[in-house]
Amino acid sequence: MTDTGPDFSGDKAALVRDSLWHAHRYDAVQDAFQFRHVARDQHRRATFLTDEYLGEAAQVVPVPRVQALAAGAPRAPLHFIFHSAFCASTMLVRALDVPGLAMGLSEPMLCNDMMGWRWRGADRRQVAAVLDVSLALLQRPFGPGEAVVVKPSNIFNPLIQAVMALRPESRALLLYAPLPVFLASVARKGLWCRLWARELLEGQLREGGVDMGFGPADFFRQSDLQVAAVGWLVQHRQFGQIARALGPERVATLDSETLTAAKPDHLKALARHFGLGLTPALEQAMLANPALTSHSKFGQAFSAEDRAAEQDFARRAYGDEIDKVHVWALEVARVNGIALDLPHPLSL
Repeated sequence: MTDTGPDFSGDKAALVRDSLWHAHRYDAVQDAFQFRHVARDQHRRATFLTDEYLGEAAQVVPVPRVQALAAGAPRAPLHFIFHSAFCASTMLVRALDVPGLAMGLSEPMLCNDMMGWRWRGADRRQVAAVLDVSLALLQRPFGPGEAVVVKPSNIFNPLIQAVMALRPESRALLLYAPLPVFLASVARKGLWCRLWARELLEGQLREGGVDMGFGPADFFRQSDLQVAAVGWLVQHRQFGQIARALGPERVATLDSETLTAAKPDHLKALARHFGLGLTPALEQAMLANPALTSHSKFGQAFSAEDRAAEQDFARRAYGDEIDKVHVWALEVARVNGIALDLPHPLSL
């Protein structure tokens, strides 16, 4: 699929002020942002804001960072859904896409670029400066009175504290799947997902966040699901630290099973937590969003019964492995003082 958006041949400052020109990538060598045109219906169709889902861009317009900052683009209220994977985060951010209420941005590549640049050894103060401009570009309003809700990829999680410090007016939801559900998802999704779990842990090791008494060689002796469990525990410990540090005014926590058992109630609660202007008409539109009843990745109808069937399949196929790793991970959590219940659950 090719993006056939409008050609650009005009004022770059005007482009920066137009939220339909999406700040897609950051080029650290040129210190410039790469913009591509993404209409609102394209946002709605794209599972993630990646080239795979957006298609080939008809035109990419580079804008130097200093020029992007000088453009003076307007800023909408900006809030975040941070997650630890396989927890209905894509469904949730898509459900908030309601004209007049909010625009949801699902896993922008720009966030991944910030993390990748940091991993390549960039100075952390410079990363913070570019991150500040990146957030300003993501929070350009899509419509009058609308907020912007960003759901980064979970590889971005090491930057959560920096984001919340740079945007003290922003609020966040920390969303996670309970550990057995997470392990079942990794097992069910097969080889690519088991490799993903190892890549996740690789990034966490690079960040120095895996302080659980394991030596470097230990991870070679652990099964795929043990590695996945360690990655989950690292994220869960971080979520607990963030929630305790920032408090319930700024951070709420929620697990996927609680969310999916009562989607409308939790969606309304999240809108309140983010301070969105939820009128009766906008609430009705939000609760009628097809994202609530369709598969977040593939688009077909997807019910609570379908989700339960997926989990039942994983339990039948991999239950013994999941149970053994779950018991092992609980002991790792106990020894390292990692609480499985996070503070500040989202209030209904």
